[in-house]
Amino acid sequence: MPHILVFDSGVGGTSVLSHIQSLLPNAQYSYVMDNALLPYGLQSEQTIQSRLACLIKRIDCFERKVDLIVIACNTASTQALAATRMLTSIPIVGVVPAVKPAAARSKSKRIALLATPATSNNAYTNALIAEYAQGCRVDLHKSTRLVALAEQYYWQQTLDLDKLNRELEYINIDKQVDCIVLGCTHFPILRAQLAQYYGQQVELIDSGHAIAQRVQFLLKDKDHNDHDIKMPLQFFATAPNGMTNKEGIASKAIELSC
Repeated sequence: MPHILVFDSGVGGTSVLSHIQSLLPNAQYSYVMDNALLPYGLQSEQTIQSRLACLIKRIDCFERKVDLIVIACNTASTQALAATRMLTSIPIVGVVPAVKPAAARSKSKRIALLATPATSNNAYTNALIAEYAQGCRVDLHKSTRLVALAEQYYWQQTLDLDKLNRELEYINIDKQVDCIVLGCTHFPILRAQLAQYYGQQVELIDSGHAIAQRVQFLLKDKDHNDHDIKMPLQFFATAPNGMTNKEGIASKAIELSC
């Protein structure tokens, strides 16, 4: 069975992981989070590239051979995907803001991209908008507080709705917007709360399902050995947080400083 490694700065990539698991339930999964530098939206491009380079250097340390890597982080994908691909022959799938489908589905031709500062200000993101959102007005909004709220909600299953509402009021997305691109993989963790705040007239769009389809396509010819023993989802973290994931498995330490 294929071994898929999913990487993010925190637990945001689990929103992508869930889509992949639904299409490839029999695959083996490892999840690596660089929570020592969470959030990546505040890190430099050089720092992010260095952390991913260290991950590639340690790729042989995993119990099973890694068949595919998913960089389940919009910031890391837009800033380090090309550089990381040059370091390994392992297929790497990145995540980019779902601007193209949002532009196609927007009736008002008013779109909001909600992401981290690094993704919002990225040249790749601007090129994506220029290529796929012609004829639309795309408002760029950034937040790292939503990342922290998503982390809290994932681990503790509690959410300070007052803090969330204050942050969304501060972000202040225009009322004419009918499609919001969730340009950070942390944000779908708060999908239900965001949908309640913005109402049925606004569609929330992310890349999770499209990424899962891409992974499925790349692994379609991968040999499936029925004699393999499927291991539980393995969590790895660069900093302790005293938490366990939803499956109750404590994260293992991994070092990404080279």
